[in-house]
Amino acid sequence: MNDINLQIPAKLALDPKDTVNFLSAKLFESGRLSLAEAAELSGLSKVDFARTIADYDVTLGSN
Repeated sequence: MNDINLQIPAKLALDPKDTVNFLSAKLFESGRLSLAEAAELSGLSKVDFARTIADYDVTLGSN
């Protein structure tokens, strides 16, 4: 994997893990990543990732 360094304004007060989960969920939703790839990017099991994506209005049938 490649590392990406993002500079985000402090006023957004984003949690780094939440940001990675959001990005993973949206890449899964768009079809850019499979469920397994998105889960790996988030550092979660597929089951845990499938539960997490609902937090970002993404469903397993989204892609």
